[in-house]
Amino acid sequence: MQFTAAVTHEDGWYVARALEVEVTSQGRTADDALANLREALELYFEDETLPEAIEPPIIATVELPA
Repeated sequence: MQFTAAVTHEDGWYVARALEVEVTSQGRTADDALANLREALELYFEDETLPEAIEPPIIATVELPA
């Protein structure tokens, strides 16, 4: 199963969020954050059933006037 992750840099940590389910993790590097997210997703789905299919999220930029 493939998930989409968004990675942001916050207060010295990289934060990785799965966009299809509410699972988040962090790490000192983006790669660490993604590895930790994978582990968090595996733990999350130990108690949850994997969905049959996942509709990919729509990723868009929203611009505000300056």
